[in-house]
Amino acid sequence: MRLVYVALSVRVLQYKCGKNLGAGSGSNRLRDVGTFCTISLDQEEVFRTKVYEKSLSPFYAEDFYFEIPRPFQYLSFYVYAKSVFQRDLPVGKVAIRKEDLCKYSGKEHWFILQPVDPNSEVQGKVHLEMKLNELITDNGPVSPRLQVRIIECHGLPLISGQNCDPFATVTLMGPARSDQRKTKVKKKTSDPQFEETFFFEVSRSSSYGKKSHFQVEEEDIEKMEIKVELWNNGNLAQDVFLGETRVSLKILRNNLVHKAWYLLQPRGNGTKAKPDDLGSLRLNVNYTEDNVLPATCYEALRDLLLKSPDVKPISASAAHILWDVCRDRNDASLPVVRLLLHHNRLLPFLTTIAALELENTQEANTIFRGNSLATRGIDDMMKLVGRSYLTITLKPVLDEICESSKSCEIDPIKLKEGDNVEVNKENLQGYVQKVFSSITQSSASCPPLMCDMFRALRQLACNRFPGDPHVQYSAVSSFVFLRFFAVAVLSPHTFQLRPHHPDPDMSRTLTLISKTIQTLGSWSSLSKSKLSSFKESYMYDFFKLFQEDKCIEKVKKNMYNILLCAEGCKEVYKRTQGKKRLGKKNFQKRWLQVTNRQLSYHKQKGKDPLCVIPVQNIRGVEKLDEGAFNRKNMYQVIHSEKLLYVQAGNCVETSEWIEVLNQVSRCNPERLSVFHPSAYVNGAWLCCKGTVESVPGCKPCTASTLANIQLEIDCDRETERIFSLFNTSLPRLQKMEDACASMSVYLGQQKEQEEYSAFIIQDPKETFRTIKEIRDVVEELTAHHAAKGALSNPIVGKMS
Repeated sequence: MRLVYVALSVRVLQYKCGKNLGAGSGSNRLRDVGTFCTISLDQEEVFRTKVYEKSLSPFYAEDFYFEIPRPFQYLSFYVYAKSVFQRDLPVGKVAIRKEDLCKYSGKEHWFILQPVDPNSEVQGKVHLEMKLNELITDNGPVSPRLQVRIIECHGLPLISGQNCDPFATVTLMGPARSDQRKTKVKKKTSDPQFEETFFFEVSRSSSYGKKSHFQVEEEDIEKMEIKVELWNNGNLAQDVFLGETRVSLKILRNNLVHKAWYLLQPRGNGTKAKPDDLGSLRLNVNYTEDNVLPATCYEALRDLLLKSPDVKPISASAAHILWDVCRDRNDASLPVVRLLLHHNRLLPFLTTIAALELENTQEANTIFRGNSLATRGIDDMMKLVGRSYLTITLKPVLDEICESSKSCEIDPIKLKEGDNVEVNKENLQGYVQKVFSSITQSSASCPPLMCDMFRALRQLACNRFPGDPHVQYSAVSSFVFLRFFAVAVLSPHTFQLRPHHPDPDMSRTLTLISKTIQTLGSWSSLSKSKLSSFKESYMYDFFKLFQEDKCIEKVKKNMYNILLCAEGCKEVYKRTQGKKRLGKKNFQKRWLQVTNRQLSYHKQKGKDPLCVIPVQNIRGVEKLDEGAFNRKNMYQVIHSEKLLYVQAGNCVETSEWIEVLNQVSRCNPERLSVFHPSAYVNGAWLCCKGTVESVPGCKPCTASTLANIQLEIDCDRETERIFSLFNTSLPRLQKMEDACASMSVYLGQQKEQEEYSAFIIQDPKETFRTIKEIRDVVEELTAHHAAKGALSNPIVGKMS
């Protein structure tokens, strides 16, 4: 079985005002109200840019990526003039047929805007059946009768955001006739089921004489057609045209019954403007289609990618080579991150490539500042696993800010009439403090994988710059504040924190908050004297309001809590390990303590530990059936020595301990997939009655948060995407292979070195070996696709 996935990546770059709007009232209108652009699949809007004011050539530079969940006919872009007191006015549109996307994919193009004509805005299809029947009259002659059955429609557009109330008209059209019939109105549906049949008498040749057969005269066939129009019932208002299709009767010449789906078409009678009247829109569209094969076809490539974290040096791994040879490196990172995340191999890979980047970093204050495989990979990881973290931390405060909508402009040049800069500064300071407090108090919600990654970064940075006391914070804060929270504050709609683009005033407020948050997050590594380096004097004055040691300490404390799992301590009852008999004395009150390194229990708080269990030895933490020891709130710590049974104070504490212990041990390589929910007593497991104590468990272990994220990832699709990237990067892969061969033979810098400088080749022989493996698996997968009759293509695709 072959699955087909289709996706679009769109960059809306710039709108340039046309000649008709470039002077006079049209120009003033656009300059006064501003413009924005929307992206639609047929008539369904899926994205829109923010509004740009006071510009006749706004530079949008906004990126959108989305999976295509349904068939479509057109990818359309509409430019609107923003209106405050009435409906936004359409300036013009660009409509690209699905079949034509291959012509424009992968490159920037200027598209001439076309007028927006209501009669040309159509989508959907109609299912028709046409049949010629014999009709015997009372007088005896036979005349042909045309039967038209309108069965159903699919994919009609929404009207004002709601399902339409469609009806259809069916018209037999000829040189001297126009007979029309009308269906019933169907309420609130975009997929109406009509199932109505209409009959039309059709003229016949005068030479017709046989009763058992007849044929419509050739001249009549060529001149007659059936027109089906779809309308939205306007009730008291005017009906809205939804589309039409025309079918010539000549289609019945050789077959008296015809049944087919027809795409609805525009009327084509709208007024056309000159090509350059409305302006033009610069776009970069990438249309991708992945034809996913059975999982067994991807085993070789998947195994090659999964061993990437273990390859030495890491630059010779398949994942790193993909980054080197892929034209658009941003495309190379995400599928690799998703694949490795699914198989619990992401953390060691990101740690190793981060170490490689640090080897080439000379100054601590430039740590992780570029767009490298390490920074891009960590960015993608945070976006995947940190979605709920962003929602918990930022959504409530951003909702409050966007709904209160206080004026926050502090640039004297941009102040509106009646604004008070001191009041605005106070408003902005209040917003920043709320966002800053939400972030610095959010460490408990930070996903475990992000905590693990940040701990690894801190250790790597401290090893690389042992003399810099701030680097352990700056290495992490550059990701937490600059690349994670500040970006989400700036564009909350991108992270599903807000439903739509903020308006221009709110967008400006969020920009100022984001800039301040970036600076506050960097203070752990900045000296106060560096404030003078800020370009805007008004920002310099505003930043001084936060120039306090307590702000720096809040950042450091938040980083510390993220880097080190919060220590947990509690008085619990512990069953003495190794005891075979049940009894009250087997349970003793102990002080249980856990850190990110060890679990220990003590006779009393502050006393030396009676037992220490390294966290790395924990293989699972699960609830224990109440019947095991006739005690409530029991859980078990499964480790490499003996089972540890613990009774917490209440059910809440039980859940908290299980969650904390699972978090600190979640990445242990020997974690179990099954466990025994009860105890081993008197030579048998109470749950499954097994008599061997070492027999594997009888119940699946509880899935962790990370496991739930993994379930959302389609491993085969990600591997197919990586194959497609390798397949389209074969010329660069050949260059890299030539560079390895040259370096291996001559063992020195060659004249071709400048050409090969784009590649990181630490070990030419190992890199050469990996490239050969890549070539072999790409060739094998290409053969599989050829056998199935489909090949994934990043440019051309047909949706099934």
